[in-house]
Amino acid sequence: MTSNEPKITFHGAAGTVTGSCMELEYDGRAILIDCGLFQGPRTLETLNREPFSFDARKIAAVVLTHAHIDHSGLLPKLVAEGFRGPVYATPQTRDLLYHMLPDAGRIQESEAERRNRRRDRKDEEPVEPIYTEADSKAAYDQIETVALNKWFQPARGFTARLWNAGHILGSTSVEMQIGETRLLFSGDLGPDHKAFHADPEGPSGLDHVICESTYGDRVREDLTIEQRRTLLEAEIKAALTRGGNLVIPVFALERTQELLLDIAMLINTGRLAHPQVFIDSPLATRATEVFAKHAGELEDMGSGEIFHHPSFHYVLNAAESMRLNSLSGAIIMAASGMCEAGRIRHHLRHNLGRRESTILFVGFQAAGSLGRTILDGANRVRIWGQDVAVRAQIRRIDSYSAHADQQDLQRWIKARQPIEGSLFLSHGESGSVETFRRLLQSDGTAASIIAPKLGETYALPARAPARRLKTGDPELQGAVGRDWQNDYADFSIRLKKELQGIESASERREALARMSEVLRSYQRHRDKRKARNG
Repeated sequence: MTSNEPKITFHGAAGTVTGSCMELEYDGRAILIDCGLFQGPRTLETLNREPFSFDARKIAAVVLTHAHIDHSGLLPKLVAEGFRGPVYATPQTRDLLYHMLPDAGRIQESEAERRNRRRDRKDEEPVEPIYTEADSKAAYDQIETVALNKWFQPARGFTARLWNAGHILGSTSVEMQIGETRLLFSGDLGPDHKAFHADPEGPSGLDHVICESTYGDRVREDLTIEQRRTLLEAEIKAALTRGGNLVIPVFALERTQELLLDIAMLINTGRLAHPQVFIDSPLATRATEVFAKHAGELEDMGSGEIFHHPSFHYVLNAAESMRLNSLSGAIIMAASGMCEAGRIRHHLRHNLGRRESTILFVGFQAAGSLGRTILDGANRVRIWGQDVAVRAQIRRIDSYSAHADQQDLQRWIKARQPIEGSLFLSHGESGSVETFRRLLQSDGTAASIIAPKLGETYALPARAPARRLKTGDPELQGAVGRDWQNDYADFSIRLKKELQGIESASERREALARMSEVLRSYQRHRDKRKARNG
């Protein structure tokens, strides 16, 4: 690599949707684009506990594309490990992170406490939180705001400009000039004609583009906001007619507010009676207040009361949340959106087994997440170590996605042409990335299209394709996607039922003995292999 070439390392969101973190190095200095939390199956989440593969003390700055935790959620860990530089973000992103970062710290602390209380973990070492609420507040204090379309210098040798990405409140794409090389990081892109925000923008004529590909394999039905509201109206009426609750797993940021907008408009125009809507997420409540603060900047707000509608009830404490167990015929919106943590698991545990209840998914469900398992048709799932039957109606509306679909992404990339170097496809599961890569190759979008893997490093020359300098760690890459713990959960759920299907107790004991012998045999085989390789 010549001295005037920057390089990039993908520390997250490569072959997977979460954990966005890219390191840019140039002339002895390094900055990060995003520093996000891995979310999904347990094996992938364990990467959050691994040491950073860079020295946090030597990072000069972080440029944050937006507030979602999979893009910002490891900032507290970064600060705890010695990062003292600025974190650049839009004012809206900073307002959201005032609530989101401390909430993430509290979740880390409470999840560690819950795991340590579990009876099946009594013989294991206590789990420590990845970071604390205090770490989160320290990270927030390092945020500096920058406006859209204004050049700034995050570190010597790096010049940046933020563009509207149309994904969530305050979301951006990041243009970067490093020496002679001109880059663009898409961040997460919103679909065209999304509620609240203008369509994504960006410059053209770049050396390298790093583009998300969450929905690179999917074309959604092109619906207007009014058509989307009609779908939601039908789902709400059908669910409440069944007599049970309508439980909606939501992301606290953006998805909650879009649903509140649509429900309020349906009520205000007389298309819905006044259903009782419970927003059971303190973070979603606080995020909604940020939206209300910036309401004058939002599109499609219509007329009448929206965020403070009389049908909306914001649930702030655990006691109020538990009282919802006795309800029927209510709409309950709770986080997290992929059902991996938070109060949604409490409501799923109480509603999945009820045939009259409905679970409505309105957002992306990552491979290995509880939400994805339910959507894929599981008959039983495990929640907090308990076996829960799935008898409720499982429904889905795709049109609420905050992510651009394949056609939106393709249009956005074409508007960035010419791309003289390489197009990197990040932030997507491997199947989505590969489908999108083939599509773009077939129409000649860019001469060089790269699907980076976790841990890989590339040189970024001006007006020439990127060159791979370092391969990633196979162990790191192996954590992506469905893992052994998903298989174990499926196996353990089926095991009891299959054992009960064996007629006699002695035959059941024999089956268990055979399974135990398989495990012991595998252990002996592994020990012999280790001894030979010794």
